[in-house]
Amino acid sequence: MTYIVTENCIKCKFMDCVEVCPVDCFYEGENFLVINPDECIDCGVCEPECPAEAILPDTEDGLDEWLELNTRFSESWPNITTKGTSPADGEEWDGKDGKRAELSENAGTGA
Repeated sequence: MTYIVTENCIKCKFMDCVEVCPVDCFYEGENFLVINPDECIDCGVCEPECPAEAILPDTEDGLDEWLELNTRFSESWPNITTKGTSPADGEEWDGKDGKRAELSENAGTGA
C-alpha cells in the first residue's frame, strides 16, 4: 500500500501535507501535488493534514488512474519539502467535480 494524491487536489494545492512527510516524497506540479509511491513509507501522516481530503491509500477502489499519474509525475516534477503559497482561489475549487480536465502537466517550482 501507498498513499496517493487524487483529483480534489487539482487547483486547490493547499500543501499542508508536504511539511509532515518524514521522507519528502511529494512532488509539485503547476496546480497539483503528487506522491512518489516508491518513496512513500505508508505512514499516513499526510492524509489527515489535507484540507481537501485528496490523499487516499491506493488500496481504495477506482484509483488506478491516480496511482499512474502520481508515479509518472513524481519522476519529472521537482520535489517539494516546505509549504508554499496555495492558489488564491483554492478554496473555491475544493470539492468541485470534474477537475481532471484542469490538471496541468507542467512542473511547479519546487521548494
